[in-house]
Amino acid sequence: MEAHVSGLRRVLLLSFYVAGIWTAYIFQGVLQENLSTKRFGPDKKRFEHLPFLNLAQNVVCLAWSYMMLKIWSRSSGEGTPWWSYWSASITNTIGPAMGIEALKYISYPAQVLAKSSKMIPVMLMGTLVYGTRYTFSEYICTFLVAGGVSMFALTKTSSKTISKLAHPNAPLGYGLCFLNLVFDGFTNATQDSLGARYPKTTAWDIMLGMNLWGTIYSMIYMFGWPHASGFEAVKFCRQHPEAAWDVLFYCLCGAVGQNFIFLTINRFGSLANTTITTTRKFVSIVVSSLLSGNPLSAIQWGSVLMVFSGLSYQIYLKWQKLQRSQKKRKAT
Repeated sequence: MEAHVSGLRRVLLLSFYVAGIWTAYIFQGVLQENLSTKRFGPDKKRFEHLPFLNLAQNVVCLAWSYMMLKIWSRSSGEGTPWWSYWSASITNTIGPAMGIEALKYISYPAQVLAKSSKMIPVMLMGTLVYGTRYTFSEYICTFLVAGGVSMFALTKTSSKTISKLAHPNAPLGYGLCFLNLVFDGFTNATQDSLGARYPKTTAWDIMLGMNLWGTIYSMIYMFGWPHASGFEAVKFCRQHPEAAWDVLFYCLCGAVGQNFIFLTINRFGSLANTTITTTRKFVSIVVSSLLSGNPLSAIQWGSVLMVFSGLSYQIYLKWQKLQRSQKKRKAT
């Protein structure tokens, strides 16, 4: 009976985390697309300063992580020193900025799909730089994802979707997404290295360190000289309060989403988190197509299904690998 109650609690807790991640990031996606395509106020101006979203989110997440550390953390002070995140934060600042900037050139569904192909640069760099060998199944996953993204990119986008973009330019948009993935790869590798060196590091330590340096770098970029774009972004938000509210809610969604991701990894592991975030991306594309008026052709929907079939197969392979390692541990 106790085991049944305990199992039910875990299911309910996981359902709560899933709802939190989906709600936060799907709503954030709607706001991100709104900020990149909408014309605000009677003057019908666009919010052209999309990298400002990164700075705003860094500030909000920095304050959030500091509060969480003070309220919840029982860290012994032996975690990663805050100054150690300076290098990882460089790529973590540049990468997402490129991903957001891509929305000027490609649609939100295209951006989500392109950023879902993270395994491609990882496997490419692993093969060329480190001589890593991958299984046939892993190559099938990569083929499905790469093929799906390529089909989507080569299919003609509807005129309605193109009319919403600030500067339609598919090669540039996809190029920025690819660079975003490359920088993310360096960020993840550096974070893993720091985690191995300082095993007592908590999720809040990582969030605080990364966002502290991210705030510093973004502040320099956005306000480091007299005519920097940050001043124009603040001016735009003052003149268009509706945009300012969108920016604020965008940042709060990011902070809440990060919070649920860290809790999911802590309680249920990274595989559960990968599954949740992958399905969330698919739902984000569906929501964008239905709510934001980004119609997809039959070939594009086929491309989306192809990509997420590859991602689902990758999750299944990871689950199999996890099961095998758990059996080995039990056997010993």
